[in-house]
Amino acid sequence: MSDATDNRPLVISLCGTFLKPEMQSIYRQVTGLRQWRTKVYTQLHRNAEMFPFEPVVTLKKLDRPRLRGNFLLRFWFKYVVKQWPPPYPINKQVRPHYSYDLVRLLKDDKPDLVHVYYGHKAVHYLEMLQAWGGSWVVSFHGVDVSKFLERKGYAEKLKIVFANAKMVMARSESLLVKLEQLGCPREKLRINRTPIPLEQLSAFVRTPPNVGDASRFTSLSEDAKPEASPAFFQWRFVQACRLIQKKGILTTLEALTIVKRRFPNFRYLICGDGPLREKITEAVLQHDLSDNVEVPGWLTQEQLITEYRSAHLFLHPSEKTKADDQEGIPNSMLEAMATGLPVVATWHGGIPEAVTNEHDGLLVSEHSPEELAAAIMRMMSDATLLSRCSENAAASLRAKFGSEAQIAAMEDVYSEAVSASSGRK
Repeated sequence: MSDATDNRPLVISLCGTFLKPEMQSIYRQVTGLRQWRTKVYTQLHRNAEMFPFEPVVTLKKLDRPRLRGNFLLRFWFKYVVKQWPPPYPINKQVRPHYSYDLVRLLKDDKPDLVHVYYGHKAVHYLEMLQAWGGSWVVSFHGVDVSKFLERKGYAEKLKIVFANAKMVMARSESLLVKLEQLGCPREKLRINRTPIPLEQLSAFVRTPPNVGDASRFTSLSEDAKPEASPAFFQWRFVQACRLIQKKGILTTLEALTIVKRRFPNFRYLICGDGPLREKITEAVLQHDLSDNVEVPGWLTQEQLITEYRSAHLFLHPSEKTKADDQEGIPNSMLEAMATGLPVVATWHGGIPEAVTNEHDGLLVSEHSPEELAAAIMRMMSDATLLSRCSENAAASLRAKFGSEAQIAAMEDVYSEAVSASSGRK
């Protein structure tokens, strides 16, 4: 809730949608600010029960103003020379037109800074931000380093975003490299890693399932040990993501047909939803994996953590698409690692920044079901490797991605941006 006595600087958190179910990390950032206060502006306010926050201001879409006509020219072309429509515009716009009331809102609220979430949204709001005239930063999260690049004029507008933004943030080093290639000055680039709420994610070491033996969970904290149930006595793999091509799910299903020949007793849970769901369902049937694969749709954060705690491996074989869409660092993968889940993933995007091959997981080539299957079976066959990667996953995640430290680093970028705009060093 906004407090008139709160003297902290104000940052507007500007989102296209606040929030989609997969945007947990943005919610953590918005609610985790300490040195700054924030107000959310959004085009669409969604899932308010899942993401309670105040204040949230929904942008008002503005009608395009009527053009002021030139009666004499209209009469001349329509009735004298009978050339209609005219060969050139004969009307004048009453005033600059913006899609939303963003300029008015910003001038009324007078924020110290605006944080635009997602690069393509910065392009969308660019003219309004320029009309406002204040300082703003933008953060890129993955898909937005390649989204819309094929559209005419978009790459040029993106370069104007880079020129006007005080700072440009990205979730991974690999995304920073891509942004520099797209024309962002190196001196403006800053890392903005995903904040992981470690206090909610207790960890324990995974060992292979052993029917009748719940002691395979070597607890790192006593309250982390799950209760024994039949579900724990088979291999359980989990992936949580939008069901889209770059997540590599179809490649995983091909790999699991190989795994099943040697280890038929496993369960692969795909938590999420998206445009690829029907194709995934068809592939499950095609590969005779109906007894092994479950697609429950989106789960709550609590349900997802429960699934992480009952799993042995987290799978995330991301792969670059034909449209050059790539990951930053998958948020769900980080959360899974925080519970001690070893990872089997790909050498893709920002994943190697979080997963060290042979240390806290195994990394394989993209688009290779054979390599993926071999890595999964290696984890299943080597109890020492599984446990070592499990323990290291929890430790390395805590060292790199703690929520409090990452949000504090983002607030430092805010302060740096304001200092840069005021000319202070």
